[in-house]
Amino acid sequence: RVRSPRLPITMRAVSRIVQSILRVWQLICSIIVLGILARFLHLLSQAGAAKDGRIVYGIILASISTLFSIVFMAPFMHSFLAWPADFALFIMWLVLFCLLITRTGTHTCSGAWFSNYWGFYWGGWRRVTPFGTTGCDYWRTDLAFSFMAMFAFLVTTILVRPSSPLSTSVINIVWYST
Repeated sequence: RVRSPRLPITMRAVSRIVQSILRVWQLICSIIVLGILARFLHLLSQAGAAKDGRIVYGIILASISTLFSIVFMAPFMHSFLAWPADFALFIMWLVLFCLLITRTGTHTCSGAWFSNYWGFYWGGWRRVTPFGTTGCDYWRTDLAFSFMAMFAFLVTTILVRPSSPLSTSVINIVWYST
């Protein structure tokens, strides 16, 4: 068998620290998206309005990402094997971001969908939300953190995959411990 040279201890530590920081960031982004979309679905259910499938997809994806980030947050010996799931979640966040951004296009808070759906139920239904709030800041926050979650899963996929220099240290630990 051909063995690759051992990387210094510092590279192993950097790999684990970077992986843990990315997992915490993924957790933060997915919780923020989950909270905003769940609040909006709560307002919709109180109004008795129809749920948009894109919003439901966002809640499901944010829930899965939250669970995934919690499970793989600790730098386990074999956590680098999760990179296919990281890539799948990156693709799913990309799809979510595209689905959400195409609702309003370049007119983020002045598009027809925003005015007739998000803005109406977030701020137009006066019995729950104070008068004058349209939810534009929540919509923009949701879009921003959806993009950041997508990017975090992409970076994790690149840095933690088995052929990455940062994950080579983890592979060497497994290789030399057997």
